[in-house]
Amino acid sequence: MGFWSRLVGREERSVNALENPTVPLSAGAEEIFAFFGLLDQRGHLPPVTIDAALCVPAVLGAVTFMSRTMAALPLHTYAGTEKRDGDLAMLLNEAPNAEWSSFEWRRYMWQQIFTGGRGPCWIERIGTKPVAIWPMDPSLTTVARVRGRKIYRFEGREYPATDIIDVPFMLKVNQIDAYGPVNLGRKAIALAIAMNDFAATFFAGGGVPPLALEGPLPQGADAFKRAQADINRAIEMAKKAGTPFFGMPPGHTLKAIGIDPDKGQMTEARLFQIQEIARIWGLPPVFLQDLSRGTFANTEQQDLQLVKHLIGQWAKAFEDELNLKLFGQRRRSLKVKHNLDGLQRGDFKSRIEGLARAINTGQLMPDEARALEDRPPDPSGHGGKLYIQGATVPLGTAPSKIGHNGGPTLDDDGKDPADGGKSADD
Repeated sequence: MGFWSRLVGREERSVNALENPTVPLSAGAEEIFAFFGLLDQRGHLPPVTIDAALCVPAVLGAVTFMSRTMAALPLHTYAGTEKRDGDLAMLLNEAPNAEWSSFEWRRYMWQQIFTGGRGPCWIERIGTKPVAIWPMDPSLTTVARVRGRKIYRFEGREYPATDIIDVPFMLKVNQIDAYGPVNLGRKAIALAIAMNDFAATFFAGGGVPPLALEGPLPQGADAFKRAQADINRAIEMAKKAGTPFFGMPPGHTLKAIGIDPDKGQMTEARLFQIQEIARIWGLPPVFLQDLSRGTFANTEQQDLQLVKHLIGQWAKAFEDELNLKLFGQRRRSLKVKHNLDGLQRGDFKSRIEGLARAINTGQLMPDEARALEDRPPDPSGHGGKLYIQGATVPLGTAPSKIGHNGGPTLDDDGKDPADGGKSADD
C-alpha cells in the first residue's frame, strides 16, 4: 500500500475496512516525517558521517575555526626560560618536513582531532634526533596494545607510541580508542541536517508544502495516477508562468499537510542547533557567527573565555604531548610552549595603557614592551633597563627623608642632613 494513497485516503479497501486490522487507516507518524525529509525511509534521523556533518555550516565553522586558530599559534622551543632557535624550532614553527608547512601540518592534525577524534603524526628520527614530522591518515591507522606497550599500525608498519604525536579528543575506557566530536554529537548534527534538507525541499518546491487532494477521486489506480500527474503538471505550469492560481477540477480542493515552517518555529529551532553544535566543541556561540544574544560587553568576555577555557587547554595538551615525545619522560629544562599573547590582546588603547603601566611599575623593560608590539629595540640603548616612577619609594623609608618629588628633604639651611650637610648645589 503506497504512502500517497493512504495519505489522500484513496485505496481499494473493503467495505468493512474499519474492522479489518490488516488495512491501515492513515499514514504513520514515521512515514509522514520521512515524507517531509525529517527521517529517512528506515524511520531514523539522517545518517551522520564526517563529510555529511561538514555540510552543516555550524559544524564546518566550528572545525575550521578551531583548527586554524590552533595552527596559527606560535610554537617556540625553550631551554629554561630562554627561547632557542635551531632545527627543532624550525620543524615545529616553520616546516615539519619537505612537503608540509607548519601551519598546514597542524591544521590538518587538528581537523582530524575535531572531527574523527584523532590526528596521529610520526616523528622521523636519525638516532635520537627528530628530523621530520609526518601526519598520518587516521582512517588507515589502528592502535593496539602489545605486551603492555601501545603501538600504532599504519601502511603495513608498526610504530611505538614514543614516536607518535597523538592528542585524542577523548579517550575511551580501554585507553586506546578515541571518541570523535562528530560521533558524540551525531544526533544534534543529524537534526540540523534534517532541518537543512526540509528547508531545501520546501524552498525548492517554490515554498509549496506537501498537499493532499480532496474530493471525488477517479476509480482505479491508473486513473488516479493520471489525475495526480495532471494536478502536478498544473502546479508546475503555474509556478513557471508566475501566475498566482491554477485551475482545479470541480469539487476538488488542495489542502496543505504537515507543519508550517513559521508555526513550527523553524528559524528558532535552527538557531538553537547552532548553539547546540557550539556546545559539542565548547565554543562560545559568537565564534559560530551567532550574535543573537551578543553585546559589546559579553562578546569581549566570550573572547576571553575562548582563550582561558578552550584554546589554552588544547594548547596545553599539545605542548605536553610534544614535550614527552620529543624530549622524553625525564627531560630537564627543554620544553615546547605556545605563545597565546596574540589571542589575548585587547583593543589598541587598552593594550598601550597596559604596557605603559607595566613599564612604569618596573615589570617590563621598554624594549620588552616594544617587542610585544613587533617593534625594534630603542636605538638610544636606554630600553634595556627597568624603570619606576620617581615618587615610588621602598617600604619603611622615613617620610621626613623624602621630599615632595621623591628626593631627599633638605634642612632649613638648604643642606641634606643625610649627606654630611652638603647643599643641593654641592
